[in-house]
Amino acid sequence: MAQYAETASSLPRAEERGMSAWVGWIAFASMMLIMLGIFHVIEGIVALTKDDYFLVHSSGLVVTANYTAWGWVHIIAGCLVVAAGVGVLSGKIWARTIGVAVAFVSTLVNIAFLSAYPIWSILMIALAVVVIMALTVHGSDIKSDA
Repeated sequence: MAQYAETASSLPRAEERGMSAWVGWIAFASMMLIMLGIFHVIEGIVALTKDDYFLVHSSGLVVTANYTAWGWVHIIAGCLVVAAGVGVLSGKIWARTIGVAVAFVSTLVNIAFLSAYPIWSILMIALAVVVIMALTVHGSDIKSDA
């Protein structure tokens, strides 16, 4: 036990390495972006394959569109969100900017999709808000070497 305490105390702290404790939150935000993107892709695949899965007909959505169009929107947006999440994890500033933008667009898309699948849409909106908070408040704490 004493050996473990010596080893742990001899490791440099995050502040000594020039990192803030918020780096973990940025890593969390990038993982949430990746997960949010994967969820969008899943939602898009469901919209393409099972129109009857949703609670209302596509004409009952905020934006009148068929579920095939919504499916492709979700798949394309999901791929962009995943790419932004990977970029944020590598510390790219362009990825932070795109990450905030696509998380914002994700909230708008899910508000439009709210009547079709309310619980899922609320979950997606909440995840996007957490991502936006982490990327805007402490996004500069993680930087790439390049």
